[in-house]
Amino acid sequence: MLTAWRSIYRSLSALAAGAIAPLSLAPFGLWPLAIISLFILLTILRSSKPSQATWHGWVFGLGFYGFGTSWIYHSIHEYGYAPIPLALFLTFLFVAGLALLLSASFAYCYVKYLDRLRWGTLLGFPALWVLFEWLRSWLLTGFPWLYLGYAHVDTWLAGWVPVTGVYGLSLIVASQASLIFCMLKVGTDGWRFNKVIGISALMLPWLLAYPLSQISWSNSQSEPLTITLVQPNISQHVKWLPQQKPKTLQLLRQLTTENLNSDLVIWPENAVPLFLHQAQRYVQEMGTIGEASQTAIVTGIPYWQPQTSEHKPLLHNSIVAFGSGTEGLYHKQKLVPFGEYLPLQQLLRGVIKFFDLPMSNFAPGGTNQTAIHVARTQGDYSIAPYICYEIVYPDFVRELSRDSNLLLTISDDSWFGSSIGPHQHLQMARMRALENSRYLLRGTNTGLTAIVDHQGKILAQATQFEQTHLTGSAQLRSGLTPFMRWGSIPILLLCFLLLVLTRPLRRTLPAP
Repeated sequence: MLTAWRSIYRSLSALAAGAIAPLSLAPFGLWPLAIISLFILLTILRSSKPSQATWHGWVFGLGFYGFGTSWIYHSIHEYGYAPIPLALFLTFLFVAGLALLLSASFAYCYVKYLDRLRWGTLLGFPALWVLFEWLRSWLLTGFPWLYLGYAHVDTWLAGWVPVTGVYGLSLIVASQASLIFCMLKVGTDGWRFNKVIGISALMLPWLLAYPLSQISWSNSQSEPLTITLVQPNISQHVKWLPQQKPKTLQLLRQLTTENLNSDLVIWPENAVPLFLHQAQRYVQEMGTIGEASQTAIVTGIPYWQPQTSEHKPLLHNSIVAFGSGTEGLYHKQKLVPFGEYLPLQQLLRGVIKFFDLPMSNFAPGGTNQTAIHVARTQGDYSIAPYICYEIVYPDFVRELSRDSNLLLTISDDSWFGSSIGPHQHLQMARMRALENSRYLLRGTNTGLTAIVDHQGKILAQATQFEQTHLTGSAQLRSGLTPFMRWGSIPILLLCFLLLVLTRPLRRTLPAP
């Protein structure tokens, strides 16, 4: 009986540990909870067999993804019109799958190969955690969400970001948890851990981050641009209805003509509810207005590519630029599963309305696309464009950023309502600005619309769920941060090296 209660207690502790980790991220910002979460997980895994660790890791993942990605339920229920029980079931399947593939696998690998090695906790645990975060960025097309490093976009540790990227911060977070665990627990396993060295190691990343934050990794160019971000605040329930389309086009025209003193006007993802070829007259009219006022206009718009001898007709989620001196058409490359394309659509299409969402049959754009170019008398500049989900991929974003002076991400987070999803999305976009030392413009349909500086700080933000526009300044910048030069490769190599180092230091601790 005692053993059964102990097992239940550990399972509940694992669930709670997973659930508190997302509280370290936006909109809560309780960053110490990420360290506490991993400390609790280490405590549970230390006394587990591999089979028990797999279970506890899965339960941890249920809490982690269940709370951290709870916004998925809103999309399935509100816009997929799934009844509450079905929406809860589909959300659970998603969460349980992530927990099994990632959290349970992580826990098994840690206990099976690292836990009993003398340096397995101190070196192996944080390295393995980061490698599993990286695995999440590409496995099954990738879901690079809920990285624990994002918790520190507003702390001193942010000084590391232009050097290491978000994975570097995650490594520090996991290392802090393992250090604290070793100082408090390892002494009972037969060897002493020097607490003075441990405390010094805990403080070192914080102390080094401050001087790093004082380095200017990029250079400003010319005078700042005046930017206007249009936030139409149009519900997904009516956005694609035929009777709504003329109203939407008129609203975009109105909010733009009111701000023709701006150098650049941004409309959000799929702001124009027509294919580009259907909206040619409207686009040309707005382009003429922009030319007359020397205003560049950039919008999200669906793009239909006709059939050729090489491919069937293709539908793209795109960005097009028009108006003063603009040149550029970008097709989204990183598509959202079930939202923009449907895996196994022969089986799933038509089963429930969620699998028939408007514009859920997009094709990815090519990998050789270029930035949007804007020519002007004060000096040309380039904008690196990203649509919605793309901004959460660190190394994907840096590729196009290197040849650009400004980052742009447009989105439509109305799919997630008033959940925590849009707040997490903005936090990740802020990290991209900091990694690449570029100003970032975030234009959305319902919010959170914002202008972010090259240090990841929000300079201006529109009120969520309000039909409005946001006007402010953005500085063009050039130069490469260390992260822009090398990406995540140095941190990933360091993690592999830490795992390798646990083998020569393999003196095992007593079995649990």
